[in-house]
Amino acid sequence: MVAKVEKPQQTINPFENAQKMLDSAARLISLDPAIHQFLRWPQRELHVSFPVRMDNGKWRMFKGYRVQHSFARGPAKGGIRYHPDVNIDEVRALAFWMTMKCATVGIPYGGAKGGVIIDPKKHSQKELERVTRRFTYEISLVIGPEKDIPAPDVYTNSQTMAWIVDTYSALKGHLVTGVTTGKPLALGGSLGRDKATARGGTFVTREAAKATGLKIKGARVAIQGFGNAGAVAAELFSEMGAKIVAVDDSQGGAWNDAGLDVPALVAHKAKKGTVKGFRGSKNITRDDLFALKVDILVPAALENQITKENAHLVKAKILLELANGPTTPEADEILHKNGVTILPDILANAGGVTVSYFEWVQNLANFFWSEAEVNARLDQIMTRAFNDVHKEATGRKVNHRQAAYVVAVARVADAVKLRGFFP
Repeated sequence: MVAKVEKPQQTINPFENAQKMLDSAARLISLDPAIHQFLRWPQRELHVSFPVRMDNGKWRMFKGYRVQHSFARGPAKGGIRYHPDVNIDEVRALAFWMTMKCATVGIPYGGAKGGVIIDPKKHSQKELERVTRRFTYEISLVIGPEKDIPAPDVYTNSQTMAWIVDTYSALKGHLVTGVTTGKPLALGGSLGRDKATARGGTFVTREAAKATGLKIKGARVAIQGFGNAGAVAAELFSEMGAKIVAVDDSQGGAWNDAGLDVPALVAHKAKKGTVKGFRGSKNITRDDLFALKVDILVPAALENQITKENAHLVKAKILLELANGPTTPEADEILHKNGVTILPDILANAGGVTVSYFEWVQNLANFFWSEAEVNARLDQIMTRAFNDVHKEATGRKVNHRQAAYVVAVARVADAVKLRGFFP
């Protein structure tokens, strides 16, 4: 099985795609032109360059960003990613999507995002610690529990957040656990945070399945991207009775039409660093995976994976976007015409930021919840958010992405109107 597609002729700009979605929602709700322009660009951007000593004693310069898209509904919120391809337009887009995501699920945050241009695989743990601490120092002017709360993202984790907490606290002179979320439990992290993104996605899929008549038990699932969100999604969907037939990562994919043994696959990934070569499976490319006849397709990797060049391959009934911006606007139109129900990123993967919000609340109150309570509250919020979006989609006769943006933009716009413009 080989799915052949043409390669894109030009690089896709994620921020331009994000602005297109805003523009589309603005037209649907007749958004005030001044507010429309206000929301098209981040309220604040910080570009930093900083030196870090490598293990060999030499100094190396790094470049990073912290972009804060909106403070209209509360402090900014968003992850920090370490990746060699980090660029300002990617970070702008991710910050914008965080604003929309928080508004879609109704939590009191605006959106932010950060990144450092670095390949973590080429650095030691000590070098990554020094990079993190110096980057924290550089952005300390604009972050804080009441300003902007970072979290883990691509190639960052709870340890990264612990280093940020320690560095920021040293600058402030006292422990400030609420400066980040996604922390280790010993530093004020929340139970349930590690699986929140994927769990929230399964709650949304469950509700979408009810609305479309699909049964999760026995459903065939393919997952593109087998990092934290993708691997946990495989586990959770498997627990719900679904069959995981294909997964992939940056090095290759694994396909078994009869279903993959998820616990064994997770162990294989931990040992080999890739799902490729998993016993009893056949190698598969990304576009081969997209072309599989499945019930649920889960893009859980990076931006711009499903484009106008390969969208026609998708045969899934439901597309659950656990990644941020995995589908381009042009691909959206093709998928919608082909009858694919898209559960957009600003709804589908909002479970992570929702439980980050829970963590922040627990830190501020210094009172912590059980995992069962966290999961129950997450279920309540994600179910309500899906129903809000689905109602809008049905009433306006638009797809779920357009409906989610209508919900989100209207909520942010209402906050802007009520606050007014200063001075």
